[in-house]
Amino acid sequence: MIDFFIDAYRNATMTQIILEFLAFICGILSVWFAKKENILVYPTGLIATIITVYLLYKAGYVGDMLINAYFSVMSIYGWYKWSRKTQKEDNLPITRTNKKEKIIGIVLFIVTIFVVFGIYKLFDYEIHNENYIDMIASGIFFTGMWYMALKKIENWTLWIIGDVIVTPLYAYRGLGILSLQYLIFTILAISAYLEWKKILNSTKLTS
Repeated sequence: MIDFFIDAYRNATMTQIILEFLAFICGILSVWFAKKENILVYPTGLIATIITVYLLYKAGYVGDMLINAYFSVMSIYGWYKWSRKTQKEDNLPITRTNKKEKIIGIVLFIVTIFVVFGIYKLFDYEIHNENYIDMIASGIFFTGMWYMALKKIENWTLWIIGDVIVTPLYAYRGLGILSLQYLIFTILAISAYLEWKKILNSTKLTS
């Protein structure tokens, strides 16, 4: 088990190890802050995604790099949306998606899959069976990121599904640290869903 986590880093530089560890910590902090409805979800998430973009670029995984670049852009958008408050109330409370938002989410999911497939083709990557799982997970995460920016409780449902998909996928690829990170993300996302649901229900009772 220890070798599973260590093998991938035997030839890694100290800079790479430090950056991956920082991205690991910031990623977990970001999910924790999201659970607490704390705007720090975005600066911590931004640090994690920017580092990941750099590491993926150095590793030559251009497709995955562009996906994380999108996460960085959405972090800035979400930061802006969450920071818009009046003196008296929060202009962006936790809510459920309406019919229009559900349709947009489905469209975003489908478009993302085709875009990621196009990226693989554009950079002439050989597409293996697990890459199709990547594409589906990317569609789920893209939509979840957008829902989070709007504080829709369904974002946690999508994060849970996506995390459950990629946790064993990264383990299969021998990426033990990433697999562990997404396992932690899954636990935090379940906890966050329950906490946001409690807040949403209490809001309904007082309205």
